[in-house]
Amino acid sequence: MAHDTLRELPAVSRLLAHPRTERLLVRFNREYVVQGCRDLLDELRRTISEGHTLDTETVGIESIVARLESRLFDTGDPGLQRVVNATGTVLHTNLGRALLAQSASDAVVRAATQPVNLEYDLVQGERGRREQTIEDLVKHLTGAEAATVVNNNAAAVLLALNTLANGREVIVSRGELVEIGGTFRIPEIMARSGAVLREVGTTNRTHPSDYEEAISARTALLLRVHTSNYKILGFVAEVGLPELVAIGARRGIPVMEDLGSGALVDLSRYGLPKEPVVGERIGLGADVVTFSGDKVLGGPQAGIIAGRATWIQQISRNPLHRALRCGKLTIAALDATLRLYRESASITQDIPALRAFTRPLAEIEDTARRALPQLASALGPEYHLSVQDSTSQMGSGALPTDDIPTKVIIIEHDSMGAHHIAEKFRQARPSIVGRVSADRFILDARTIFDPLDLVPHWTRPVDAAARPAKV
Repeated sequence: MAHDTLRELPAVSRLLAHPRTERLLVRFNREYVVQGCRDLLDELRRTISEGHTLDTETVGIESIVARLESRLFDTGDPGLQRVVNATGTVLHTNLGRALLAQSASDAVVRAATQPVNLEYDLVQGERGRREQTIEDLVKHLTGAEAATVVNNNAAAVLLALNTLANGREVIVSRGELVEIGGTFRIPEIMARSGAVLREVGTTNRTHPSDYEEAISARTALLLRVHTSNYKILGFVAEVGLPELVAIGARRGIPVMEDLGSGALVDLSRYGLPKEPVVGERIGLGADVVTFSGDKVLGGPQAGIIAGRATWIQQISRNPLHRALRCGKLTIAALDATLRLYRESASITQDIPALRAFTRPLAEIEDTARRALPQLASALGPEYHLSVQDSTSQMGSGALPTDDIPTKVIIIEHDSMGAHHIAEKFRQARPSIVGRVSADRFILDARTIFDPLDLVPHWTRPVDAAARPAKV
């Protein structure tokens, strides 16, 4: 019987001659379609050979072509797809962190589609430095003597340590040996850089004398790491940057501070908790400061290194710099973002991340309430929706213990659990990503500016509980 069923399977040539397959050949290249036919036939042969019984319809040409069509279009979706971030985490690492400003997006398109003077000096008519415009802007915005940029902040830390302390000791407080995400840890980055870690103090308390006593002829650098992704409360003591700079000055040792996130404006001016401002840290005497481009700054993924020219020039000349350098799309986006900081009259409106951080609560509530009727209509009477108070967070390690008031839509169901509801919303196109808390599915409206973004649209049938119905 299995042999007979195998004989019923159509040949690849018959599948390719089918009218619906011919239409697929207009959309996709022939090799891709042929491989799709072969894969489906191989799967059917394997299923039959394992003793499973398949009816005539399943092995018929119409059924196989329908599956081929569905598979090619499904796998034809881009790897990076648009999603709606309703999680309440503004800088969501898994969802791409900061959104680019319009001018930055335009700059990326321009750099991607047209020749640009990436490493060409238009005045001299000769090769130039690709990060020159970035350096000029960072110097203007922070007061630093010099600056450079690499592809992310972990790379910035790696490059700086490798340049300034390869084979020598770097003193850092034990309470600042953080894990920065994805299991990457400061001690591991230091080891890869060639620097030798010298821990001082304890997890919760470090004093100036700890640094003084640890300094030796092998000491190359004093490192301060801003603990942006956690806080220690209670019986604590830490050495501030001014104290560390004073120690470094007395002993002739440079001081480096890794801010992780790092802001170019004082967020406390907008009613938010304060994040370290790069210009202020430079002003306090840090020799080298590293920070991210795609966190609170609101630009593309990048690691910016700013500080005294003596050290930045050495870092820029390190051969490792070329391996870690940014491409033209990053340079274009970062350049446009930094220009907004220099020139914009309304920076909290022009930078999407800052706009989301500083958004008025009344505006967030208005978005949630305008979404409610259409969302209820799309879901059906088995769902129960309400707008409630909650909190959002910055994300990506910024202000981990400080919540921002927000408004959320709570979605519950008579018989369906919150995780199942969350799965249904992820099946929408575009996928809507919320969060689950206390067995309730939550859509946070802080990062939603169009209420219709919260209304799911499914491109394929969903179960009865999720079908459109009147409320």
